[in-house]
Amino acid sequence: MNPALWVSKTGLAAQEKQMSIISNNLANVNTVGFKRDRANFEDLFYHIERQPGALADQDNELPAGLQLGTGVKMTGTQKVFTPGSYETTKQALDLAIIGNGFFQFTQPDGTLAFSRNGQFHLDGDGQIVNASGLPLEPGIIVPAETTGISISEDGIVMATIQGQAESEEIGQINIANFVNPAGLVAQGGNMYLQSAASGDPIEGAAGQGGLGVLKQYTLETSNVSSVEELVNMISAQRAYEMNSKVIAAADEMMQFVNQTL
Repeated sequence: MNPALWVSKTGLAAQEKQMSIISNNLANVNTVGFKRDRANFEDLFYHIERQPGALADQDNELPAGLQLGTGVKMTGTQKVFTPGSYETTKQALDLAIIGNGFFQFTQPDGTLAFSRNGQFHLDGDGQIVNASGLPLEPGIIVPAETTGISISEDGIVMATIQGQAESEEIGQINIANFVNPAGLVAQGGNMYLQSAASGDPIEGAAGQGGLGVLKQYTLETSNVSSVEELVNMISAQRAYEMNSKVIAAADEMMQFVNQTL
């Protein structure tokens, strides 16, 4: 069997996965806090028929070898944590992190999940939660008599309570960062989980220790660039076409051999 068929087959499979990643990026172009994925590729092992530097004769060495590659594979995807755009809203519980860091949420099993999505809500108990109902960590309860909320850049939450002349501090929003954010496990729902690759979360007040600051009435949108993804899509499509043409060419070569020899 012509080895070009199998080499091109690996190219087709890799480009299919690349298109899947691009489609997911484009599908989430309007998802708050979404970070785009980037595909990583590497070439497969090589058949070395002549070793570079091997003896050509008693006095001479080969200046170059004969190494035949066997294709390509996708080694992984990488979250790109570049900042997205920032959108100003009129919601007091809309928060954006300007800089490094993640909001922390407590999952039903007690473990923490992390997100850049700062679109918060209040549940029936007045607790600040995300759209899935997961409470912010550390938890903050907003009194029922509250008429206004202000959140400072370092995360201090102040509530204006009916009948009180001065605002009252009701909590502190801490954020967390990781040594290697790209090692986080994407869970869906705009959430990430820590892994051995990400390291443990480094928690602190916003604006301290390299953490970003908070911006109220603001949301961080997706960092997906539609133009960049469309260019990547065209590139992947062309690469797929070229691999398929190699398969057709290899097939024609085999057909020629079968019919003429």
